[in-house]
Amino acid sequence: MINKKLICLVLLPFLAAAQVPQKVRVRVDAGAPSGPWVPVFRYFGYDEPNYTYMPYGKKLVGELAAISFAPVYFRTHNLLVTGDGTPALKWGSTNAYTEDASGNPVYDWSIVDKIFDTYLQAGAKPLVEIGFMPKALSVKPEPYQHSWAPDKQYNQIFTGWAYPPKDYGKWAELVYQWVRHSVERYGRQEVESWWWELWNEPDIGYWQGLPEEYNKLYDYTADAVKRALPSARVGGPSTTNPGSPKAAAFLRQFLEHCLNGSNAVTGKIGAPLDFISFHAKGSPQVVSGRIQMGTAVELRHVDAGYQIVASYPALKNLPIIVSEWDPEGCAACSARIYPQNAYRNTTLYPSNTAVLLKHSIDLAERRGVNLEGLLTWAFEFEGQPYFDGFRTLATNGIDKPVLNIFRMAGLMQGNRVRLASDGALGLEEILGNGVRRQADIDGMATASDRQVAVMVWNYHDDASPAPPVQVQTEISGIPVGLTRVLIEHFRIDERHSNAFTVWKEMGSPQDPSPEQYARLEAAGRLELLESPRWVPVAKGTVWLEFSLPRHGISLLRLTW
Repeated sequence: MINKKLICLVLLPFLAAAQVPQKVRVRVDAGAPSGPWVPVFRYFGYDEPNYTYMPYGKKLVGELAAISFAPVYFRTHNLLVTGDGTPALKWGSTNAYTEDASGNPVYDWSIVDKIFDTYLQAGAKPLVEIGFMPKALSVKPEPYQHSWAPDKQYNQIFTGWAYPPKDYGKWAELVYQWVRHSVERYGRQEVESWWWELWNEPDIGYWQGLPEEYNKLYDYTADAVKRALPSARVGGPSTTNPGSPKAAAFLRQFLEHCLNGSNAVTGKIGAPLDFISFHAKGSPQVVSGRIQMGTAVELRHVDAGYQIVASYPALKNLPIIVSEWDPEGCAACSARIYPQNAYRNTTLYPSNTAVLLKHSIDLAERRGVNLEGLLTWAFEFEGQPYFDGFRTLATNGIDKPVLNIFRMAGLMQGNRVRLASDGALGLEEILGNGVRRQADIDGMATASDRQVAVMVWNYHDDASPAPPVQVQTEISGIPVGLTRVLIEHFRIDERHSNAFTVWKEMGSPQDPSPEQYARLEAAGRLELLESPRWVPVAKGTVWLEFSLPRHGISLLRLTW
């Protein structure tokens, strides 16, 4: 059963942390581009690879693949783990590698193929996480499969799959055969568009070896990938929060190894590195009975990673993928046990994501680095209760409010253009203090030949209600000669694009009728606040005014 006290925690009638202006003016200049709109939001990931080809997993893959004009990428753990393919929380397996009685390799790509086939059939692509260690190769194979549950200590998951290989040559051959098989199955051009990333968070328990052993594994892995497909893109190290001294030290020593270290395979200096990955997580907590998000914490970790990369001139232009980018660190840690995670079903999650998206992009521009992707570690958990408190994008095939922020971002295209809001806190304030002193009423805008898209949010780190804000929007730079444009106003709030609200109003059913399910399914989609309408253009400018509730997000799309 869902703990309704936790649901109420998000909605308790505490006063807002500070007074909010009754009106905010937002100015957009569609004729002032600041660079291309890069859809960095189109990356997603999860622990349990076997959910991919299950009914609701396939449905979600298809929905996510449709959000962006550029390919959507999926990253998942456990692609080389030994087992029969039965998933569990934070567990999955493919049985890709076993050995016969004589110790000879036996390769079986059938489950891996089912996973990748699902992505490609939907029009998406894999960010291939090369891991973890097959049982037959692990230096410490027993115990191997864990039996973790959300009420158990997290470190219990680190079993035989987290150890180095007993034979680096066999490991390299496994990677080589995998890449070669992928080229044979999907074609060289397709596999050239993938990313191949070694391991996950090797600076903590996911790697039960030394940093030097990880570097050695990387040398063998990168060499094997490039032997099978010289044009393949390989990288890492997918470390945890770079603002942590330990994680920062691991990331630096890895980058230095790739630049100046002795390669364990070739004996030469350095190792191939086509992209750099690290993670950045926030830290929500319960303060005075309400949830408070950790926006500043997450942004500081993002910025720390950018600064580390920027400190190496030879690497500064490499693509960066923040391959886990989330409000906290455990998707399978349910809000039923961890009340600070009760933000996940509510509009607090998508509005927080919007703020982080804007400023993660802004920080990359400030540091002069090449941001390729911000990967949301959230998917779905097959067979779990509706709105169960996990960090997911959908629940039993019903889309949650957070999925719609990605749909909104996917409607933006062309170039980023200037947006100024007199209700914006600004990057420095948010980096220093989060969104605590007052709400952040801000946004992002893009323009292309026949479209302007403006995203505006009313965000605060606290899950406290507050009066709505009246937003006066002035959009200039519309082509000369136009007398009207078509406006579509999309909205995420308590009443729009929000299946969670509808589900609660139904009485929180765990066995909805077909009619209820259809209604929930419709409520989970991105909704218009009003019917599309034509609005006049005067001297290249459009004026719009609307009310925006706390933790609400509007997307205004003007077309002609």
